[in-house]
Amino acid sequence: MSKSARPRRSVLYMPGSNARALEKAKTVGADGLILDLEDATAPDAKEIARRQVCEAVKGGGYGMRELIIRVNALSTRWGYEDIAAASQSGADAILLPKVESADAIRHMEAIMNASGAPEKMAIWAMMETPRSVLESTRIAEASPRMACLVMGTSDLAKELDCAHTRERLPFITSLGLCLLAARASGLSILDGVYLDLNDEPGFEYACSQGVEMGFDGKTLIHPKQVAACNQAFTPRAEDVLWSRKIIDAHAAAAMRGEGVCVVDGKLIENLHVESAKRLVAMAEMIDRMQ
Repeated sequence: MSKSARPRRSVLYMPGSNARALEKAKTVGADGLILDLEDATAPDAKEIARRQVCEAVKGGGYGMRELIIRVNALSTRWGYEDIAAASQSGADAILLPKVESADAIRHMEAIMNASGAPEKMAIWAMMETPRSVLESTRIAEASPRMACLVMGTSDLAKELDCAHTRERLPFITSLGLCLLAARASGLSILDGVYLDLNDEPGFEYACSQGVEMGFDGKTLIHPKQVAACNQAFTPRAEDVLWSRKIIDAHAAAAMRGEGVCVVDGKLIENLHVESAKRLVAMAEMIDRMQ
């Protein structure tokens, strides 16, 4: 199945309890914003954050940025009300943390439906425990609203009791399984955060690794990470030119009744054209967002 061409190169977490941060988010260059009611919000600020986030989303001013509300887990006393309120906020998606089963997604979907969530409002799922990873295929297939898996590598490191190394070898199996689940279901998938804000070479390496593995983008914890992340995940100009070239060549071949063609010595089939069209569509949308 094919994934969305919507750019999700950089998706920045913003604390829902911080009104200044919610306003500042309107000016950052991230493709998406996760307005956080969970980890970034203290227990005594949960209800204030819920109100502030929903009002901010309804108030608009975020341009073409994708808006996602991360609610508290359904196992907490805030989860249900978070989902019910977010369903009526006009956000693009709701992100559920601590997802370990398809039933959790279906439970969330039932609350959204009962709360009047529009059909286009998507569900995103945090993949941050061993059970999440092992159930990733079922989670990805749990609902037509499912749109994106988000790696929670900090929690995953704690759960696995593994080292969080530069090369992330202890995570490779978990990352790979979730990537397979996302792609098999036609979903997007975002890499986890990089916590050391002063380690620019390390962050650039992590972005490059994420691109090579096939992630659509990366979740971020600070606006200073946005520019480098966008650069890493933006299609290269030469790749866009090549994609346009093979799209045109394949279309010409189709006019002649031919299903394949050769461009610069390379055999081009329909599967290459589908990928090329998605890349060009993404590049064009990125241009419109500038």
